[in-house]
Amino acid sequence: MSDIIRNNLTHTSLKTEDFFYALPERLIAQTPAEKRDCSRLMTVNRITGEIRHKHFYDIVDELREGDVLVLNRSKVIPARLYGKRSDTGATAEILLLRSLGDDCWETLVKPGKKCREGITLTFGDGLLTGVITEINDDGNRIVKFSSASLTVSDAIHRIGEMPLPPYITSRAADSNRYQTVYSKEEGSAAAPTAGLHFTDELLDRIRAKGVKIVTVLLHVGLGTFRPVKEKEIENHRMHSEWFRITKEEADIINSRKGRLVAVGTTSCRVIESVADQSGKVHPFEGETAIFIYPGYRFKAVEALITNFHLPESTLIMLVSAFSDREKILNAYRTAVENEYRFFSFGDAMFLY
Repeated sequence: MSDIIRNNLTHTSLKTEDFFYALPERLIAQTPAEKRDCSRLMTVNRITGEIRHKHFYDIVDELREGDVLVLNRSKVIPARLYGKRSDTGATAEILLLRSLGDDCWETLVKPGKKCREGITLTFGDGLLTGVITEINDDGNRIVKFSSASLTVSDAIHRIGEMPLPPYITSRAADSNRYQTVYSKEEGSAAAPTAGLHFTDELLDRIRAKGVKIVTVLLHVGLGTFRPVKEKEIENHRMHSEWFRITKEEADIINSRKGRLVAVGTTSCRVIESVADQSGKVHPFEGETAIFIYPGYRFKAVEALITNFHLPESTLIMLVSAFSDREKILNAYRTAVENEYRFFSFGDAMFLY
């Protein structure tokens, strides 16, 4: 298996505009539901398109004994840093995208044009220093960090802020609500948001029903959320994301008696990156650039829990591939008509 896994699709002539839907701004959720599992849940039969309206705590009734629920245990880091250029004092904002090891990070810097190689940035009144060592082909900056008094990780945690998406204009009162209750390993620049609806109590009820729960790991970068600028969707190139699935995790998935239910597009992409044509999942550690859109044949995932995604995004393309573009767009129109809440802090959909 190659170090970077990419998709293998049949040809499609679909355009990015084919995945547009109209969304009133008032339906973009600015804050999470009062209780995680009290968000709304739309269930959609991916074959017939039948729609039902429930609440997320009803997901227990939708799962079956013998199913395996796959979660992404990645944890969001306080990835947004505000600092200054040491030479001019001009302000700069950095978003940590992924760790490259040895205190080096691939980052998104604003403003980017003036932040050239060799520029030094300081953060937290000098607590943290970063030197831009390289500019990659995507325009992202590679930054080497250092701190005189703390480890770089501790300094980032002290001065960094939670990187909420730009469409969330109000700050969450509790930053933990942008973490799943089962998050373990830090490394994501954005939350795997389908998992935000679960509570520990709900997971216990799911286990009690005879559903096995497996956590895999994919550190979410911003590539998944970047707009598709190509007119023909097949010309869009996904940014790679690091993931890991162990032999123990793969064995549990492969020995299942029921369905493989992926929680979120990140868990789905992990599974589909390592499944062979027979549907067997293999352990792997590395990067995936898999881009799933209509024309893709799913090899292992049999049901999907997901949020409502941005128009013309790679995420709505993945969901459309799992069902049917017209059925998904109809479900989204129905969600708008019934005033579901959209995006990261919004409501959920169960495709089965």
